[in-house]
Amino acid sequence: MRGGREGAARGEGKQGAEALGSGGHGRPHAARHSHAARHSHAARHSHAARHSHAGSIHTDPQKARRVISESRHAFDERYPELKLSPVVGLICAYDEEANIGAVLAAMPEKACGLPLSTLVIVDGGDDRTTQVALEAGALTFTLRENLGHGYALRVGYSLAIELGADFVVTLDADGQNDPAEISRMLGPLIDDEADFVLGSRRLGQDATSDRLRKAGVRVFSRVVTALGGAKLTDSSNGYRALRVLMLEDVVDRLTQPQYQTAELLITCMKRGWRITERPTQWLPRASGTSKKGKNYLFGLRYARVVLGTWWRESLARREDPASVRGSVGEKPARARRAL
Repeated sequence: MRGGREGAARGEGKQGAEALGSGGHGRPHAARHSHAARHSHAARHSHAARHSHAGSIHTDPQKARRVISESRHAFDERYPELKLSPVVGLICAYDEEANIGAVLAAMPEKACGLPLSTLVIVDGGDDRTTQVALEAGALTFTLRENLGHGYALRVGYSLAIELGADFVVTLDADGQNDPAEISRMLGPLIDDEADFVLGSRRLGQDATSDRLRKAGVRVFSRVVTALGGAKLTDSSNGYRALRVLMLEDVVDRLTQPQYQTAELLITCMKRGWRITERPTQWLPRASGTSKKGKNYLFGLRYARVVLGTWWRESLARREDPASVRGSVGEKPARARRAL
């Protein structure tokens, strides 16, 4: 691994938390708003937020930095002097109050004999996901506003890098991944056979009934195999085991607010990290509906991210061939990251 990874030694420190003031508190005319009007506004806001999360999110980067900084301040106050276990189970959640409790109850304390910390990144929302995660004993980072799955994942990656983890396993908050399979996912990293392990529902078992999405999984796996050079059967599965050294190399290259699982995979493949798969179960959602949006929209946006990332990383590789990793080297000193 080359020294001087992009951003690995940045110690910009925390920005001061700014109050998210709504303005106008205590003004006389505020009392004129009826309960019905407030309820209607809240309902419209909630519907818009859910629609945005299911579709393509366009989060202003400056706003995202502010929200993350303020949220990090609250996280540090809740967990002063925190150090993560060697393995982190990373779960990003948006309005998953009804599902996440069962997932957290099934999380193991160890994986492959190593202690495991469960870290939940709550991506805004209107329900009690944060309270459920805290009551379950999970380390909980709550974004004050919905930024998108990509931002939530990058917050989790950066915390793992900064706070001493060696491996990250990502899984869904909706019950579609089985936490009992974490050790199977982690094994190739422990044995130094790979740096990135994808769960494969095609090698394992897919218990869902959406035929169109199953066809999409096959098509995109062939596309990613052709573009990246590693033979894959399930490129869009969110159940993944990741070496933190690899995340240090790529995290500052990631920009997608929503379809970041595709961006991460293509980036790691193009930069020479070792990719493999393990069979897993893909279960139906415990309750509720998918937030990924309609199949055709999801497919179009996913394809755009796959092709855009491949083009970006191909250009970067041609311009700077030396930037592609060689072999896994010594772990560098970790500095506070600007989340």
